[in-house]
Amino acid sequence: MTGRYPDETTGNVYLADCPCRDILDLIGSKWSVLVIGRLEDQPHRFGELRRAIPGITQKMLTKTLRQLEEDGMVDRRVLAEMRPPRVEYSLTSLGQTLTEPLAAIRDWTEQHLPAVREAQQRFAEANMPDERASALG
Repeated sequence: MTGRYPDETTGNVYLADCPCRDILDLIGSKWSVLVIGRLEDQPHRFGELRRAIPGITQKMLTKTLRQLEEDGMVDRRVLAEMRPPRVEYSLTSLGQTLTEPLAAIRDWTEQHLPAVREAQQRFAEANMPDERASALG
């Protein structure tokens, strides 16, 4: 391979057309982070995942699971011996490699929520339109 990438096993997320960006988009989505977090310890059926992730719609969970499966991070297994047949989702070995970095992001988010909220409040107050200025203008 010539040019942009040294070989087919590497990429550069800072190049606009690098396929790494599609992967980054997927693993950086809040729904993927939450689905992977729930699948970290054990497989789940669809309904279990939906109940375990409040706020996710059926459509979004389906889309997220399909994308994660397509990229090799989630395995979809049909349990045909069950009546009716059931589908179970689990992390692949590739998906397991994401659990630690994504757990760190979830932990950071929870730990820094108060500081982020304070920053948002300061920003909103500093950028509030001055009612007096608009009344004079």
